[in-house]
Amino acid sequence: MQRPTIMTTREVPLAILTICAGVAFLVANDAVAKVLTDRYAPVQIVFLRNLFAVPMIAAVILAVYGAERLRTGHMRLHALRGLVMVAGATFYFTALIYLPLAEATALVFSAPIFITALSVPLLGEHVGWRRWGAVLLGFIGVLVIVRPGSAAFQLAALLPVGTALCYAVFMISARWIDRKENLWTMMLFAMLFPALYAAPVAFAVWSPVQLADLGLFIAIAVCGSLGLALIGQAFRMAPAAIVAPFDYTALIWATGLGWLIWGDIPVFGTILGAAIIVASGIIIILREARSSA
Repeated sequence: MQRPTIMTTREVPLAILTICAGVAFLVANDAVAKVLTDRYAPVQIVFLRNLFAVPMIAAVILAVYGAERLRTGHMRLHALRGLVMVAGATFYFTALIYLPLAEATALVFSAPIFITALSVPLLGEHVGWRRWGAVLLGFIGVLVIVRPGSAAFQLAALLPVGTALCYAVFMISARWIDRKENLWTMMLFAMLFPALYAAPVAFAVWSPVQLADLGLFIAIAVCGSLGLALIGQAFRMAPAAIVAPFDYTALIWATGLGWLIWGDIPVFGTILGAAIIVASGIIIILREARSSA
């Protein structure tokens, strides 16, 4: 259902608080996952997180909407999106082994760049020179962080960029799903299929789960699910041009948690590159909002 254009003065602040809370939950998910990478393979973390998340989301659907929402008319598309999702999550959790949390987070925020670029061949959309300029600016920001050719360059920095590309494909493919499909239904299959795909590899590299870590796996399932739900809800409460820029508060959380837990302080190149990527993303968001108005 299309949202009315007139909003009360309370709705916009509530939408902003909702997306900020969702972003905070997702960064908490990433921080806990980074802790777990010391003891478990990334694919096992993906599998267990999604394994715990699926019944949680299914319970919400049953309680709020009923069993009918557990069905979908786009099973093949959900299966394809799940493959993209498991690849992106595995790339990202692997990156967390080698990169500071703030740097990995900043690189993932190159996703709007890929979404804009891929919208042309995949959706047939027209992208004007201003948005192409923002895409170029964003890639410059990525290069500033990755620093190819320098002594500081590491291949692991390309993994979050791969995650951003997977996320872009995942988000674009949502446009091929009927708008009547419930957000929670989409979330259910976005968690279910990656768990199925990750299971064989996870069992091949399985490390026994320590009892003390069980709570951490449940925590990332809860934080990841809540984060996605709150962000999705925020975009339903207010226009994207208002709420989307607050997605970048993740950089604040990631920097703070990285310093608090691991003592990581971002280098100047990471800060500069992140600022360029944020500027690029905001330009893309504003141009998108203007063109769809």
